[in-house]
Amino acid sequence: MTDVAVSAPPAKASPFHELKVLWVHHWTDQLFSFRVERPEDFRFRSGEFVMIGLPGEGGGKPILRAYSIASPQWDEQLEFLSIKVPDGPLTSRLQKIRPGDTVLMGKKPTGTLVLDALTGGERLWLIGTGTGLAPWLSVARDPETYSRFGQVVVCHTVRTVADLIYREFLTSGIHDDPLIGDEAKAQLTYYPTVTREPFETPGRITDRIRSGDLFRDLGLPEGFSPERDRVMLCGSMAMIKETAELLEGYGLKEGSNAEPGDYVLERAFVG
Repeated sequence: MTDVAVSAPPAKASPFHELKVLWVHHWTDQLFSFRVERPEDFRFRSGEFVMIGLPGEGGGKPILRAYSIASPQWDEQLEFLSIKVPDGPLTSRLQKIRPGDTVLMGKKPTGTLVLDALTGGERLWLIGTGTGLAPWLSVARDPETYSRFGQVVVCHTVRTVADLIYREFLTSGIHDDPLIGDEAKAQLTYYPTVTREPFETPGRITDRIRSGDLFRDLGLPEGFSPERDRVMLCGSMAMIKETAELLEGYGLKEGSNAEPGDYVLERAFVG
């Protein structure tokens, strides 16, 4: 009988990246943004989402949720936008992160809110509520967006004026972007609406579509055209479903990665 060296089985690769937090900004008592380092081998398309989380407490399983990446695909850092839920399994802890802390991120980005899922058109509408703005921060900073569409309209509906985070950036700050600043200045329009406080463009975006106020405010022909308009939707389930019905009424057809169309929504978030 001879001695046989038995090697230990190879360690199982982690399904997550462990990433250092680089920056945290608290907008309100309900909203915050954070940036993490980007792994060298991490590739994604502007508008996709990925799983973000923290290790489980007491050695438990990690707690993860889907987060849209708010950075464009060329950025060297990864930015995310989050709500704060006091008793939320993840956000009650995630809102306390500081630079130098570590968060977990899945290795496989995915999603439908990408340019690949849309056919060609003249005008791109990025319609979001609340933290549904996140993917538009990515898409609006992608050079391909401006090469494919002559006009880009970011619509952001929130409850209070304070919730119009990134308002200054989308109004003027983006014009200083070294890659797409000139294009954004010429082609990007920011259209905010507020539902629970006085504001120059009040109410739900769906109501402003129905009334025609949205189009009149922007000096555009009323309604959406299958030949001209392409739309992305992200935010509350109620807004997405209602707006999708309106778009279908105008003759627009839903698209996907497999079969590009006139408008897209993120089915992973809607259910």
